Amino acid sequence: MRVDLDHVGHRYADGPLLFHDLTASLTPGHVYALTGPSGAGKSTLLGIIAGWTTPAEGQVTRQGIDSMRWIFQNPHGVAQRTAIDHVSLPLLAKGLPRREAEEQARTLMDRFNLTRVADRRFAELSGGEAQRLMLARAFAAQPSLMLVDEPTAQLDMHTAATVSESLSRIARNDTIVVVSTHDPNTRDACTDIIDLKNYQ
Repeated sequence: MRVDLDHVGHRYADGPLLFHDLTASLTPGHVYALTGPSGAGKSTLLGIIAGWTTPAEGQVTRQGIDSMRWIFQNPHGVAQRTAIDHVSLPLLAKGLPRREAEEQARTLMDRFNLTRVADRRFAELSGGEAQRLMLARAFAAQPSLMLVDEPTAQLDMHTAATVSESLSRIARNDTIVVVSTHDPNTRDACTDIIDLKNYQ
């Protein structure tokens, strides 16, 4: 399983290239940070990796990618459903009995420091808790590719630190994780860095 970027570059319409000549191989067991100044094309590159955007230059090859989850800047959940409901749902969708799904969900929530809020409604969670919950829910789905767009952009420094700490734990052998960020703590929590300022 891998995503290969071969001399990838992108521009909008007739504008200047956001980045160019980017070559990288993304493999499971790593958490890749996409960094660079605002407007450098971090979110655009996520879209290219996902296959939602065709690059203006170069090509992207995906091997063994059969599922994907995208975690956006602002966490979206169902206000009246509990946190554990959010993490259990992908497991129930796979056919697990409710008890087993909730046991696995609690194990995942513990990994993201969410055990104490498992039975709270989504509307009662803090910003950092809600963002970590989205990471836990995405992992419950066991995607081949996980794309995380600016996970700490809307959070204060302390809350952002809890999300960054969670990111450092999510490298898995069966998932490729790519995180777009401007936050140095989030960058440092990742295993690899792709800095777009090196491709401008």
